[in-house]
Amino acid sequence: MTTWISRYRVPYALLLPTGLVIGLVILYPFFYNLWLSMTNMSLYHINDPAFVGLRNYGEIFKESELYSVLGKTIIWTVVNVFFHVALGIALAVLLNEGIRGKGIFRALLILPWAMPQYIVALTWRGMFSYEYGSINLMLTRWFGLEAVPWLSDAFWAFAAATITNIWLGFPFMMVIALGGLQSIPKELYEAAEIDGAGAWQRFWRITLPMLKPIMVPAVSLGAIWTFNNLNVIWLVTRGGQPADSSHILVTYVYKAAFTYYRYGYAAAFSVVIFLILFGFIIWYLNRTGALQDGVAR
Repeated sequence: MTTWISRYRVPYALLLPTGLVIGLVILYPFFYNLWLSMTNMSLYHINDPAFVGLRNYGEIFKESELYSVLGKTIIWTVVNVFFHVALGIALAVLLNEGIRGKGIFRALLILPWAMPQYIVALTWRGMFSYEYGSINLMLTRWFGLEAVPWLSDAFWAFAAATITNIWLGFPFMMVIALGGLQSIPKELYEAAEIDGAGAWQRFWRITLPMLKPIMVPAVSLGAIWTFNNLNVIWLVTRGGQPADSSHILVTYVYKAAFTYYRYGYAAAFSVVIFLILFGFIIWYLNRTGALQDGVAR
């Protein structure tokens, strides 16, 4: 044992700083959160939390509101990721063609991703204002439509946050897809064109299969980020308004922790969210074959 340790002393010494950072930044908060989820930690028990076992988890699954918020979260994630990928790939295909001013378009389309989320969310919230927002002004003056109560109606508030997040998220998928498109040999398209394949057939039979190994991990990351996206929902809807009807799971937990100061309950809820995401990602990667020889099939 001593000989083995002394033999690999230098590699372990080099890995030690990274191991310490991972332990302090990831492992310690994770296991502390697990412990916290099994206590009654709150504003009233901040100095004397008691161990309550799985009671917080039981309260979570007994709440009927959990399932409605989970449903909204799934809708939020699916709709956002679908439009992120669809718009990203569509724009990447256009930018990959020999259009004029391609560099300018790339720079403009990457702006939403480059801007801070909280600035974008607050800007869009102003644009969704019922009386003075630019969106309602366009609807009423340009199209002759009625103003939409974007921030005072449950459905429209959720839709406003979704539109904002779609605008924020598509550039990431566009950049990933564009990089993948530039790695596809042009000879494949030329051979398909000689064989009489149309534009749609070339896209369906060549572009999408060749992009799949690149897009599968990107979609996984996009789903995780969207599922846990606190900023957009919280800022656009002013904390899940109206009447707490616009919450997704992460904003619901945030309010439980920092509005009602139910720290133990919120910690348990965060563990539930982690397990949901972990289960989904394992299923998704197995479904797409990304874990088979490291290649998405």
